[in-house]
Amino acid sequence: MTLVSHGPGRTRSTAELRALAEQAAVDLADASADDVAAWAARTFPGSLAVACSMAGDTVLPHLVARHAPGVDVLFLETGYHFPETLGTRDALASAIDARIIDVLPERTVAEQDAEHGPRLHDRNPTLCCQLRKVDPINAELAGYEAWVTGIRREDNALRAQAGVVEWDAVHAMVKVNPLAAWTFDDLLDYAGAHQVPINLLLSEGYPSIGCAPCTRRVEPGEDPRAGRWAGLAKTECGLHR
Repeated sequence: MTLVSHGPGRTRSTAELRALAEQAAVDLADASADDVAAWAARTFPGSLAVACSMAGDTVLPHLVARHAPGVDVLFLETGYHFPETLGTRDALASAIDARIIDVLPERTVAEQDAEHGPRLHDRNPTLCCQLRKVDPINAELAGYEAWVTGIRREDNALRAQAGVVEWDAVHAMVKVNPLAAWTFDDLLDYAGAHQVPINLLLSEGYPSIGCAPCTRRVEPGEDPRAGRWAGLAKTECGLHR
């Protein structure tokens, strides 16, 4: 299988996109999440993608779809998700006006096991993330001019300075983080007010949810992402660099 994008392609140059991002970073620095989402929908009609892990960030595609009905929502189907995560994806598909796209790795889990050996995530989690997350999303994003993420500053120190709009040099596109200033409670409040399906694991000690083999419960007082790749120096899968 060859990784290809479902996106419509880009019509603006890298220089034009970067200029848009840099100006918006200034103009929208203190804007509300709703205003940031509205700007993204207005500026990138038909060329906007929302990344969603089907955890607390399900409020993100709901927020964006209010301004960009039918927007593409990218879900990395790694083959290692909790059942609750897949159930959340299905519930969200029925709750919002958006096109949820399962972004698939080039190889199935069985094919990866045959090539690299079983449980690659235990032996080399960085390579596993590269194969099952980073490479697929890189191929998918090539067809869009901007992507919207659920990054929040309170997640960890690496995200503490995230802007609501940034230039993503890795993907040469605009990166929009409308929820950057939100807290975990803000997510829950929005979900409750708008009846947005959220992952049931959030109420069971999992404030950050990834693949099942690499995610554990978080103890009181720990960093919200402490349950990801616990015991390793690794804190990010590589999507956000």
